[in-house]
Amino acid sequence: MRVAVFSAKPYDREFLEVANRAAGSPHRFEWIVAHLDSRSALQAAGAEAACLFVNDQADAAALATLQSQGTRLIALRCAGFNNVDLLAAAELGIAVGRVPSYAPEAVAEHAAALVLSLSRRMHRAYARVREGNFALDGLLGLDLHGRTVGIVGTGQIGLAFARIMAGFGCRILAHDPAPDSGAADRIGLSYAPLAAVFAEADILSLHCPLMPETRRLIDAEALARMKRGAMLINTSRGAMLDTQAVIAALKSGHLGHLGLDVYEEEAGLFFEDLSASVLQDDVFARLLTFPNVLITGHQGFFTRGAMQAIAETTIANLQAFVSGGQPLHPVALPAGGGIRGGTIEPSR
Repeated sequence: MRVAVFSAKPYDREFLEVANRAAGSPHRFEWIVAHLDSRSALQAAGAEAACLFVNDQADAAALATLQSQGTRLIALRCAGFNNVDLLAAAELGIAVGRVPSYAPEAVAEHAAALVLSLSRRMHRAYARVREGNFALDGLLGLDLHGRTVGIVGTGQIGLAFARIMAGFGCRILAHDPAPDSGAADRIGLSYAPLAAVFAEADILSLHCPLMPETRRLIDAEALARMKRGAMLINTSRGAMLDTQAVIAALKSGHLGHLGLDVYEEEAGLFFEDLSASVLQDDVFARLLTFPNVLITGHQGFFTRGAMQAIAETTIANLQAFVSGGQPLHPVALPAGGGIRGGTIEPSR
């Protein structure tokens, strides 16, 4: 099958080609550097499948162009599908497949790395030492042992993060509308209402899907409920934060530390080398001015094991579609079939 791979990076090519060869090389890839939108969709002419990543926009216009050129499958190489208009895809007869789970420990470990870096001010210490400054003033750290870690969302990633933080001797307090009944015994965590998790957490980490209910989950009201000096970690989706409210909490000193691997407007920033350009996003630029903020460019998933799993599952989706007309891991319309753009489900 001919597959147009959008947002293609050298590492995508490396892992997809290896997985394709392992499957007997049944697919022909066309590598498209551009993100998918209604204009770049023209570059996929003749491709039966379009392989997309998190910042590709498969809206109704882009899908219509793809379908008119012969595309019958959207193969997402990620778990989330909020960037796909599922209703339009269904109306056009385009199937949608995704990678529901890929090494959840990779994202959990990255969240833990953000916690450790912020709690011991590693990012600042690294910069100082490289400049020959070995003074410790301003680098006073936080002990993790005995702290309360709040986790919102206990799917595979959330539980993996809970296990890591429990290993540091932290108390784990979690919230999930579908609690894992065995997690308390396996990990030693306790479930609580969301308000209690906000109020008691010294470190709050988000591991939940982006849905209407979780969009702007961390707003001014939620931040006000949090302890003064608390740490906030987000490795899920940027739109779960009201970024202006977070900036206000940082300015006032109420929010003590912020670690991000995602940003709501990341599509124009992340995965690109903009080091020779003037940063145009004033909100993001403001975040970078805080010494207690650490931001990485959506790299939580980016480990060898996770990339291999993504590539193998993507090939499996393509193979299943060729043989049976549906991907191995299909994305169906939400109940009621009326949500354009879909939602993001957790990787459980």
